[in-house]
Amino acid sequence: MSQNTAARGEPHSDPRPLPADQRSLAPDLGRGFMLLIIATVHAHLFREFTGAAGFSLDGPVDVGTTAAMALFGENRGYPMFAALFGYGLAQIYLRRTAEGREWPWVRRLLRRRGRWLVIIGVAHTVLLFYGDVIAVYGLIALFFTAVLRMSDRRLLAHAFAWMAVGSLLYSLANTALFAAGTQGAAADITWLSDLLTRIAVLPFFLPLMIVISVFPFLIGVWAARRRLLEEPLRHLPLLRRAAAGGIGAGVAGGVPQALINIEVWEAAPAAEAAVFWLHLLTGYAGGFGYAALIALVAVRLDRRRSGRRGPVVTALAATGQRSMTCYLLQSVAWAALVPPYALGIGSELSDAQAVALGAAVWLATVVLAEAMRRAGFRQGPAEWVLRRMTYGRPPAVASG
Repeated sequence: MSQNTAARGEPHSDPRPLPADQRSLAPDLGRGFMLLIIATVHAHLFREFTGAAGFSLDGPVDVGTTAAMALFGENRGYPMFAALFGYGLAQIYLRRTAEGREWPWVRRLLRRRGRWLVIIGVAHTVLLFYGDVIAVYGLIALFFTAVLRMSDRRLLAHAFAWMAVGSLLYSLANTALFAAGTQGAAADITWLSDLLTRIAVLPFFLPLMIVISVFPFLIGVWAARRRLLEEPLRHLPLLRRAAAGGIGAGVAGGVPQALINIEVWEAAPAAEAAVFWLHLLTGYAGGFGYAALIALVAVRLDRRRSGRRGPVVTALAATGQRSMTCYLLQSVAWAALVPPYALGIGSELSDAQAVALGAAVWLATVVLAEAMRRAGFRQGPAEWVLRRMTYGRPPAVASG
């Protein structure tokens, strides 16, 4: 590192990603699995966002699919994503401070990363997809960096305060927005109107997503301090309780929302808001339960194969290692397939067909991620850009 760079505090630590054989399996496996949940949930909701009249519910397969998405998918994938983001941010903080970096240097590094996440996320929204979370996590990295230095007690107090208040605010806003019936007819949606709608919604969407993402983000920070996903063998009893209790709570808490979604229960607006709040709260538990279950699966895989990974696990881990690239690739697929001004299949899909489409798009990203791994690329293009913008160019090695 040059003297000028050191004086400015520029983050020219090693900008290269860890080799795959040095990475913990559970976080990458979790991100890879989480992308499946996100893809199927997004695809399942496309009818509502392309002018169609809600879920199709055309026969028992569609009804079962819609109920299953409420029980296992909706509001269960993003808490896991947010927790993994908090886990990763805390890992960066812990790793850099262990190198001897001072807090101001680490804070600048994390905030630089947050700013570029915001830039990438806003571009993602404007160009492709209304449901971006990259900018949400970038804003959290900018505004909540100080929590990395909080005591556990203070961290958890903040977390549960955000859980209670944030989820309530989001539930009330969600109920009000859907009661307003803002969707238009599919024929009225053009490329320009869709673009303008995404831009107009962004200032309202970001704060709402932030208020429900801070809680799992903080829990992820807490989990990283204990290395729950990196050293799961040390925490097996906790992980087993979290998996069983969290997934069980997620399923039980999803039952009322599933009854509403499949039109068995026509709830009043107040009851609908309360049900959605319950769905949101138990979704946190479900997301954490998924993360714990994946950590337990990683332990079992390592024991069974003595550390060697089979082709399926390797491909899923490669997807998780390139999660932002794969997430953006999903949006490219949606932009080509779903809007009425493109191929326009979104409003024509049944519920089961939509979920199958989401799974197929996810599987295509798994294949691409594995192809990148086999070609020798340690990261996807989105991860490369973010890392380069965060750390800058590697310092030149002087010859002679």
